[in-house]
Amino acid sequence: MMELYLELFLSFMRIGFCSFGGTTMVPVINDEVLSHGWMTAAEVIDIVAVAEMTPGSLGINCATFVGLRTAGIPGALSASFGVMMPSLTLSMAAAGFIFQLNGNPWLESALRGVRPVSLGMLAAAAVTLGITTYWREAGSMWFSTIHWNQILIALVSLYLLLQKNISIPKTILIAAILGLLIG
Repeated sequence: MMELYLELFLSFMRIGFCSFGGTTMVPVINDEVLSHGWMTAAEVIDIVAVAEMTPGSLGINCATFVGLRTAGIPGALSASFGVMMPSLTLSMAAAGFIFQLNGNPWLESALRGVRPVSLGMLAAAAVTLGITTYWREAGSMWFSTIHWNQILIALVSLYLLLQKNISIPKTILIAAILGLLIG
């Protein structure tokens, strides 16, 4: 069992080092969890949804839920500490240099390169998770394999967020109610 705790710690430490936080972590978490066989793609989507709804960092919430599902409370602690390790280490190391780097043209250029990569990773995660969420396994006709009810919930949520400026927690609550009614 200690090997599993170490594996969770190292996997989530890699996730912490290879992503920039927030939703950019989703494709990395998805790849890591699926490659180890800890969960299915549908379970990862559920974990991400719950992690988004709960207070706190998406990365820590996902790590905690994956660790708990995989190896109980010690697994949750291992994965959570693993995902926090890189940011804690890098934050402490950068604290001494932060004022010196402000306005540095090299840093600004690097950030201009990192931003599009983050957006691309987000788009890849959206497509991957969208396929898993909105389409069933292969069926006889493409029309019957689409989850129309979930697409409707997504469109209503998008409308509420963009047109009505309803807060994210309220939109999640409305989507959950719609899921109960038509899901």
